[in-house]
Amino acid sequence: MFGYFDPLYLVLVGPALLLALYAQIKVSGSFAKYKRVAASSGLSGAEAAYEMLRAAGLADRVSIELHEGFLSDHYDPRHRVLRLSPDVYHGRSLAALGVACHEAGHAIQHAAGYAPLALRNAIVPVAGFGSYAAVPMIILGAALQWFNLILLGLLLFAGLVAFQVINLPVEFNASSRAKSALREMGLISGPAEYRAVSSVLSAAAMTYVAATVAAVVQLLYYAIRLGLIGGRDE
Repeated sequence: MFGYFDPLYLVLVGPALLLALYAQIKVSGSFAKYKRVAASSGLSGAEAAYEMLRAAGLADRVSIELHEGFLSDHYDPRHRVLRLSPDVYHGRSLAALGVACHEAGHAIQHAAGYAPLALRNAIVPVAGFGSYAAVPMIILGAALQWFNLILLGLLLFAGLVAFQVINLPVEFNASSRAKSALREMGLISGPAEYRAVSSVLSAAAMTYVAATVAAVVQLLYYAIRLGLIGGRDE
């Protein structure tokens, strides 16, 4: 096991990795396209996120900070901080507003006790450890023929897969909240601006879908090669 090139890995995981690559290209292209289109409201991403938080009664409970990196935007639930990349924080484009308000959507989820977010946050330690330890444990267990070590690695990898699956409704819900707030608060106007924001957020959502698919098929591959599906592979 794992000692040679395995066509099964290419068949199962290859398409998922290509999907993930396509999703990354798609989100970068969509953001690049719409970061050149100014929002009619004239607000920056940070300002739009603040307005969304203010409308939800969270302006004094969640701060907004500049964070270096390209599309490194995220919400930190431990410190209740929105961290926005320079293009999003300062940008006055439709892309910037969409991404910033998506992150504000996570802050609103947190304040509202949104169950999938709470569950996702609860398994972050397991998923984080599994992201770098699971595969080495599986490979080392296979090399040493320690089946229990392989199973432990597989369980850790399953935790990572669970995180990816739970993350999907969290991300889709945050995008839905962002689009609704942008339209209802008048931060974007007209169907053209709504379609542009939707395009950026849909491209971003595809990256999460692709990551989930890749994780699931990789887990399936390991299960097959370990004999948990279809009999033990010798």
